[in-house]
Amino acid sequence: MVQKYGANALNLQRILGLGSYRTAWALLHKLRRAMVRPGRDRLQGRVEVDEAYVGGASLEGNPGRSSERKVLVAVAVEVDEHGKVGRIRLKKVGSAGAEHLVPFIEEAIEQGSTIVTDGWSSYRGLSAKGYRHEVIVGKDTDPNALLPHVHTAASLLKRWLMGTLQGSCSSTHIEYYLDEYTFRYNRRKSKSRGLLFMRVLENAVKIEPVPYEKLVSHK
Repeated sequence: MVQKYGANALNLQRILGLGSYRTAWALLHKLRRAMVRPGRDRLQGRVEVDEAYVGGASLEGNPGRSSERKVLVAVAVEVDEHGKVGRIRLKKVGSAGAEHLVPFIEEAIEQGSTIVTDGWSSYRGLSAKGYRHEVIVGKDTDPNALLPHVHTAASLLKRWLMGTLQGSCSSTHIEYYLDEYTFRYNRRKSKSRGLLFMRVLENAVKIEPVPYEKLVSHK
């Protein structure tokens, strides 16, 4: 089964001839959990960091970093000295406050790395956490142009969600889809589909079994 944007449960149920949507849904989420390698290396070097909302349309009157209908995702993107993008990390966060964004950075990025952000106040204090912090601001500049690589990654994520799920995903299970997208993105240059499948199998044997009840609760 090969699909450009990945598979959703309805398509998998149809293709495999499964009698239950629940079975197809559970199978896909078990595979998505296996796409995260236990103890994976953190990003390093120069890393752009920002947040992006994914999901439904924004409510009027809630621009920028506030929305009641969307899920807030923290995005980190490695960028080398030639401007080439490396790996990414994504995580659903509860808010754009420092109490959520700083732990994401500490979990995803090696200390000593250069963190590039906009002027959002929640990123202050990163130097005290062992990072070099570079702030890019531009009063009359398009916000997307300030951190182009991280915004490109976020735009591609939204496009992928639209292609796979028609833009519909619950806040409860969004992290499964973030795991799949991260796996796909970080291996976008791989020429061997068989090797990618082997990597998923290798990860699968390293994680604990996940019964349906645990998948539903996302614990």
